[in-house]
Formats: sequence, structure tokens, C-alpha cells
Amino acid sequence: MTLREKFLRFALRLILKLPAGLLVRLSGKPPITIAGRVLDPHMQFISRLGRSAPPLHKLSVEAARKTVSTGMALLAGEAETSVGSEDSVIKLKDRTLPIRIYRPFGQDPNIPVMVYFHSGGGVIGDLDSSHEFCALLAYICKGPVISVDYRLAPEHPWPAGLEDAIAAYEWALREADTFGAPPGQASVGGDSMGANFSAIIAQEMKLDHKPQPVLQLLIYPATELDSDTPSMRLFGESFPLTTDLLNWFVGHYLPSGADPEDPRLAPLHSTQMEGLAPAILVTAGFDMLHDQGLAYSNRLHDAGVDVVYRSYNALPHGFVSYMGASPAVAKACEDIAILVRDQLRD
Repeated sequence: MTLREKFLRFALRLILKLPAGLLVRLSGKPPITIAGRVLDPHMQFISRLGRSAPPLHKLSVEAARKTVSTGMALLAGEAETSVGSEDSVIKLKDRTLPIRIYRPFGQDPNIPVMVYFHSGGGVIGDLDSSHEFCALLAYICKGPVISVDYRLAPEHPWPAGLEDAIAAYEWALREADTFGAPPGQASVGGDSMGANFSAIIAQEMKLDHKPQPVLQLLIYPATELDSDTPSMRLFGESFPLTTDLLNWFVGHYLPSGADPEDPRLAPLHSTQMEGLAPAILVTAGFDMLHDQGLAYSNRLHDAGVDVVYRSYNALPHGFVSYMGASPAVAKACEDIAILVRDQLRD
């Protein structure tokens, strides 16, 4: 982080400590209310700042990645100091896969390792995107977390990132005991595209007769690419995920000739959900993907899968990457981590 960026982060943190009402006024609008949901005041102010920058879908991929990385660094929280993190790699046959390993002090040897996949539409994002949240998961669950820096499109379009995610999960099953966790067990988790990968992993393991995750954590998951639900229309201009940006992601991620209804792209289109791993499914209220996340939760429930569903109606898509932006975001992330802990302890 440059000196200028450090100053901006300091100044932004001071501003975000102002009273909620003042932050709304500084955003230049009354409280944003859509479909009876009121946007969190801190996120309303952040969305006003975000809209002052060039839209991501009009930037090059390289510029978009840099813009998002800088924005996340300005709004990130502080990682738990009682959790150690170390960058490493998974050695695959034809490449290495970068990972970040989180291990808490006072680790519980009975808690399975979690393999986590960041957001970003399969095009942007890296290990820093979910750094604070992964540290929080490790801290609250008292178990190891492996964050995966999977390959991104357009350099590596689908299914490259998904293949990396599956490889990381199967590697974690084999290596779990090296992290002080129960051998042969792993959970999966992610937000947005990372949640898409997590859901597909559970489905693919069933199809291949391989071990299911002990838990799938699906945070505002992308469960289908071609969707026409009320939330897609109501929140198509909400920050940070808009209709234009979603189309930009899909355009880079989806190779020519791919079927958007393939369950390996759109897990909601799977016809075989019975016997999948227990799930925690989280949606954001101000999010185009809200309805498809809820639909996936309902499909899992109807198939007899144990599902815990939560919707944070005042928060936007992508909120776990902005733990320093809002007390409501920090509280939601803590709540999610506690849900994971309680499920893994059962």
C-alpha cells in the first residue's frame, strides 16, 4: 500500500465513524430503500464513493483488478492477531496453485479444515480479497482455513478456476492431518463465485462417488448465469454488482459454446441434490443474486439437505470483503463464522 493509499484509508476510517445519519446526508441522498429494504448507512456512503470511480465494466481486466484490489485494501478490517497466516502452494501435475493457510492459536483438533474460495466473478480477486474473513473463520471456529488463489478468466476461462477449486478440496482431504485437523475431512466455503465453486464441488463429489464436504458455506452464491428474477431487476443498479458488471464477468468467464445451464456453471440446474453436504446459505438483501441464492437454499431443503439460511437485508453483494467499512458488516461476518463453528462442532 502506497503512502497515499495509507492516508486515504486513515481518512476513510475517520469518516466512517461519523453518525449514520450524517453518512447518509454525505452520500447526497435520502436513505436508499428498495422493496422495503433499507441499505446500511455506511454501505450507502461507500456506494456513493464507488460510483465516483469509472465503472469496472468499462475498464480493462488489468485495470479493473487493480481498482478492486485498491478499494478492498481501503475498506478491509484488521485480521485477527491470534491467527497465523502463511502463503504456500499446492503442487499439481502441471502447475502450482497458490494458497494461504490460516491456523488459529489454541486450534481444536476436532474441527475439519475449511477450503475457501474468494469472490470476483471468476475474473478478479485474489488471496487478499477474503483475508480478514478467512482469519475470522479460523479464529472463531478454532480450525485451519485454506484460501485458494484459483486461476482467473479471461486468461483461464471456465472450467479452469473450478478445476483448481476441486483440486484444492481433494488435496485438503489428503493433507488435512498435516494441519492438525481430522484426516480425510474438509469443508468448503466461498462468496459469490467462490460459493458457486463450493456448491459445484459438493455436486461433483456426489457424481464421482467421492467424499462429500462436511459442510458447504455458500455466501451470496451465483447459482445460475441466465436468471430473470425480481432481485435481478430491482437491484440491477446496486453497488457493487450491477447488470453491466455481471454481463462483463460472464463475457470473460464463459467460453464460446458453453451451455449456461450446465450444472458445472449453474448449480441451481442440477437435478440431483439429494445427499449433498449440510449447507449454510447466506444472501445479501441489496443484491441481484438474492433470489437465486434463496432458490438454491429451497432446492437443497426440498432435497432433504440440512440447510441454515440467513439473509442480511441491509447489506450489498460482496460485503465480506469490506469488514472495515461498517459495524453491520463486521457483525454479519461474525454471525456467519459462529454459524460455521456451531455446525462443525455438531
